[in-house]
Amino acid sequence: MMPLSYRRASSIDQAIQAAGGDGVRLLGGGTNLVDLMRKGVERPSSLLDVTTLSGSIEETNDGGLLIGAAARNRAVAAHPLVRARYPMLARALLAGASAQIRNMATVGGNLMQRTRCLYFQDVAGSRCNKRAPGSGCDAAGGFNRYHAIIGASPACIATHPSDMCVPLYALDARIHLAGSNGARTVPIVDFHRLPGERPDLETLLEPGEVITAVQIPPSPFGRSTYRKVRDRASYAFALVSVAAGLTMRAGKIEQIGIAFGGIAPKPWRALRAETALRGGPATAQAFAAAVDDELADAAPLPGNAFKIDLARRTLSAVLTELSGSDR
Repeated sequence: MMPLSYRRASSIDQAIQAAGGDGVRLLGGGTNLVDLMRKGVERPSSLLDVTTLSGSIEETNDGGLLIGAAARNRAVAAHPLVRARYPMLARALLAGASAQIRNMATVGGNLMQRTRCLYFQDVAGSRCNKRAPGSGCDAAGGFNRYHAIIGASPACIATHPSDMCVPLYALDARIHLAGSNGARTVPIVDFHRLPGERPDLETLLEPGEVITAVQIPPSPFGRSTYRKVRDRASYAFALVSVAAGLTMRAGKIEQIGIAFGGIAPKPWRALRAETALRGGPATAQAFAAAVDDELADAAPLPGNAFKIDLARRTLSAVLTELSGSDR
């Protein structure tokens, strides 16, 4: 049995004070943390329940959204403004896990999901630099079908599991943080770290800091969507996923935002592909060339080299749908 204490935060200040303590973990819906505790990966001495903090979903003055960190995934996916203005986000949330988990999972908890793989969760039998820095990475020479093809390092090749974060990257969302040194706001594309030599450090969250909200700017896209390719129809992480938004004008791509899931240790904002496509025609040749440019630095492993072509075909299908170029 794992001895631990539990209490509920009544305020942001209380959460900040507790978050800096040794062995303390913040508990949202618990859909990731509790699972890792059962497997012996996480062994906190104290849990602080932060689901009492704000879970509101409010329209901002500029027409964007401010979503409290304690908002449930189910509530965000069903919100009328999310469905109307950010369909890629609503669809991504509905593609994640099961209805029961969406009822429990929170926005803040989703942002803090551990980047993980089967070897990370195999405490008794596998070496993992995320669990024990410097111990090695058994995934590199093992079963790596689900692992990263870009952005990884010799220390870790795990992929980020979140569906929700992928459209938030494409939408240029910002994360509101509060800590003992005050409040700050960071772009979501900077919030998650690539593994480098320290794969155990997954975000730029400082000790004692708490996620309070996610802010999404007004969407510049006329159409957007999310597509997830996985080995089974439900309750599976993405092999490749794509969140994309598009605005066409006079047959050309005027605005575009693209992010991939399932290919890197963090959601992958496809800035090269966006630059290659912006201002040009919406053609299959252009889409394929843009992905090739984006993944020029990819370093696939024997088990996941198929992801390069899968990413190319998935993005092409999504952009063809959004641009209407198949009509």
